[in-house]
Amino acid sequence: MCTVVIGVRGGVVEIAANRDEMASRPWQAPGQYWPGIVGGRDGLAGGTWAALNRFGVFAGVLNREGTLGPAPGKCSRGELPLLALAHDSAEAAMAAVAALDASAYRPFNMVIADAGGAFFVRGLGQGRPQAARLHEGVHMVTAGEADDRGLERIARHLPRFEATPPAGWAALLADRGGPRAGQINIAPGENGGFGTVSALRVTLAPEGARLSFAPGAPDQVAFGAVALPWNDI
Repeated sequence: MCTVVIGVRGGVVEIAANRDEMASRPWQAPGQYWPGIVGGRDGLAGGTWAALNRFGVFAGVLNREGTLGPAPGKCSRGELPLLALAHDSAEAAMAAVAALDASAYRPFNMVIADAGGAFFVRGLGQGRPQAARLHEGVHMVTAGEADDRGLERIARHLPRFEATPPAGWAALLADRGGPRAGQINIAPGENGGFGTVSALRVTLAPEGARLSFAPGAPDQVAFGAVALPWNDI
């Protein structure tokens, strides 16, 4: 179960995320592996779990509960952010994903955003993916419905993100406290090799986007700025 926190406030969208995965699954830190797109690359299927394009659009994908890993006959969910980031706005990216056949993928959640706002998209393994705009405020997405405080992780951590300015969100991502179901930063050694393997922070603003990345659990590895090649043009 990964975690994405989204703050929609006054024309700026802030994103903080932890990626939870099997520690043995290979990956590469964010780079421009695809033209005009910077994101981490999955070493198994070649897609990405989260990326940003030159238009300032962010797209991230999460597994829904009980759907970790690939399945025969299904497309990799890592291609979904890349399909979304072929577009120049979050709204166009959302519409493109919502037009897909959800049965081609294992169930997924997505967050798609730009400086103008953010969307939650869910694919339930049949029909078309369903999308909803996230209203002004702070939201959290894990393996179920957005902002569902019936989920222990959201119940424990969403109020903390709501009460903390985005400048302090990296520290909240690093928290390892609480019972296993409510942990936001999971130690792989305690869970059969599954745990938090990286983290990111994104700011989407009218003047441009910023991306920083921690290539490990955020209580163990510091965040560093990721170069966006189009900013140097």
